[in-house]
Amino acid sequence: MPIAPINGIEMYYEIHGSGQPIVFSHGRGGNHFSWWQQLADFSRDYKCITFDHRGWGLTSDVTNGPGTKAFSDDLESLLDYLEIEKTALVSQSMGGITNLNFTLKSPHRVSALVLGDTTGGIGDSSVVDLLEDVHPPEHPLGRALSAHFMEHNPAKTTLFQQIGFLNPPMPISVVSPLFRNPDGPKKVELSAMITPTLLVVGREDLIFPPHVMEAATKLIPNATLEIVANAAHSTHFEQPAEFNRLVRKLLGNVSNWS
Repeated sequence: MPIAPINGIEMYYEIHGSGQPIVFSHGRGGNHFSWWQQLADFSRDYKCITFDHRGWGLTSDVTNGPGTKAFSDDLESLLDYLEIEKTALVSQSMGGITNLNFTLKSPHRVSALVLGDTTGGIGDSSVVDLLEDVHPPEHPLGRALSAHFMEHNPAKTTLFQQIGFLNPPMPISVVSPLFRNPDGPKKVELSAMITPTLLVVGREDLIFPPHVMEAATKLIPNATLEIVANAAHSTHFEQPAEFNRLVRKLLGNVSNWS
């Protein structure tokens, strides 16, 4: 089992394919398995790295440790361990916090950034104030998958649930503050970004609705927003062909991979 001993934990990771690297960072309800529909596509042309955040999937955590606050440092250490100097970063939901924080801290190591169904924990009032009015449904699937997807894809809906069940149980209080985080990156920090950035959101996303994602996009120079039909909070899982097409379009325009 591939394990990276970093920052006092044992981080599980996988590498598929060869070429320029892409690191995929999963969300709260997922783990490295969540990216199976991306691996089947991108591993034909790229080196794809998936991993489990600390405390998720097969990655250990430490008692009374930094928890989610260590995510971007863990990503940095994983890249160092794998001797990857620069990479594209693709994320969903919580994974966007990992990737945006890392991009702001080490822009020279990021060739492109994809924020899927996430604002990346932006703390600017123009985004946080909008999130205060967002009230996602209580049922976890109602948060993650669209009604259209669940009705027409019962097998994939079950698979989505089973992937989440592989994570150890944790209270939502561990993660929920990150989504409305006034201490997150502000406009002044984001305005200095030079990394090619794509934001993707499902039209039916009830956690980060399109109007919230539009506000986030305006804070990042040269960022683009794509809204995907018949998807909610898991565009990569619900509409993988369209998600993959949009990511490939971004990566196809990247000129500086090193």
